[in-house]
Amino acid sequence: MTESELLSVKMERPRVRRLSSVTATFDELSLGPAVVVPEKHLHKPSDAHETAASMGMAKHRLNSISAGMPVTSTPSTPPATSVTDKYAFAFDIDGVLIRGGEPIPEAIEAMKVLNGANEYGIKVPYIFVTNGGGKTEEERCLDLSRQLELEISPGQFICGHSPMREMAEIYGTVLVVGGEGEKCRQVAEGYGFKDVVTPGDIIKDNSATTPFRKLTQEETDHSRARNFGEQEIEAIFVFADSRDWAGDQQIILDLLMSVKGRLGTRSATFDEGPPIFFSHNDIVWSASHQLTRLGMGALRASLEAMFKAITGKELQSTAFGKPQIGTFQFATRLLQQWRKDTHEIDSPPATVYFVGDTPESDIRGTNEYNDSPLSENTWYSILVRTGVFQEGTKPRFTPKATVDTVLDAVKHGMKREMQKATKLQAIDTSVVEGGVILEE
Repeated sequence: MTESELLSVKMERPRVRRLSSVTATFDELSLGPAVVVPEKHLHKPSDAHETAASMGMAKHRLNSISAGMPVTSTPSTPPATSVTDKYAFAFDIDGVLIRGGEPIPEAIEAMKVLNGANEYGIKVPYIFVTNGGGKTEEERCLDLSRQLELEISPGQFICGHSPMREMAEIYGTVLVVGGEGEKCRQVAEGYGFKDVVTPGDIIKDNSATTPFRKLTQEETDHSRARNFGEQEIEAIFVFADSRDWAGDQQIILDLLMSVKGRLGTRSATFDEGPPIFFSHNDIVWSASHQLTRLGMGALRASLEAMFKAITGKELQSTAFGKPQIGTFQFATRLLQQWRKDTHEIDSPPATVYFVGDTPESDIRGTNEYNDSPLSENTWYSILVRTGVFQEGTKPRFTPKATVDTVLDAVKHGMKREMQKATKLQAIDTSVVEGGVILEE
């Protein structure tokens, strides 16, 4: 082949592959745009396929642009579609769609409504924005597809640690904390980090590091031996919730108070240690227990308190995920790319309905981004009562609407859009209508 022919092959528009939710592997999902498909839909695409496939292509193009790779141009004539481009939905997962690993019943029906089973005869695009860490977007896609029995693309996911991918070229040796087993190391290496250390590696090198934690045989086998007395750790990344607060905090504090990230040293000024990054800052989250459980934000608060108690100084740390504005900016760019690909309009949908269960991250982030000069469109916050938020309490950050379930949120948003489009009626302020509390 000539050089131009080779370039042409590279520039060919990639094909979206359909992979079984039962047999698909991480490696298969990492090879390019794909849709994870429940077995019952393998032979014939479901109503969810169009949104999943087109969003996967949009995310693939965004990632290629970010990596400086050649990309195909947006189709000059977008294919015919019944998916509206005027508005979209963004969903948190835990406490909104899933609780304790099981789907919230109304979530399955909500997805059907978005994919055309509604009185308006349209489909509405949607993405998932979660602070949940410790898994790649591909793994989360597999999980959610199985749980909701829905066609979903990894391109529809934005995770709290997704922005950390951009730091792989900045830092060499990094400590990655949290999650089960080796998963967070695998996520970090998948993001391009070249030298990833875990707490297990450090304990294997010096078992006295954590007096009350001993590695299991499995942990010992998977941990990588090295001499940390001669190794500088350049940054700390908390990718997922810690499974061992005492041990992980001891190691993190040792590094924060070290000289240039070298274990066994102690800085005289306590400002020479590596930077620390958290994938999100949720203090609590909704699990299978009837009460909320402590999250990564609680670990961050604990570390800050201990660092100050020991050093007398404030700990400088950075958190990603919701409510950080960067997460909403990336979601906006994804939806804009999707709209450009599918409708030949180079701007994001006019309104994005964000459905969440946590006022301190979901609602706060949505409202602050909507009110910021960085927002190019309207972000409308909807709080559900199926997760962190408890009925009878007043949320610290006020949503535009409060509803019982995600199905009610979808119906509210769609009805609001129809009312706007047809000008049937203005939405009154501070009224209760059909169980929906409006705060507009």
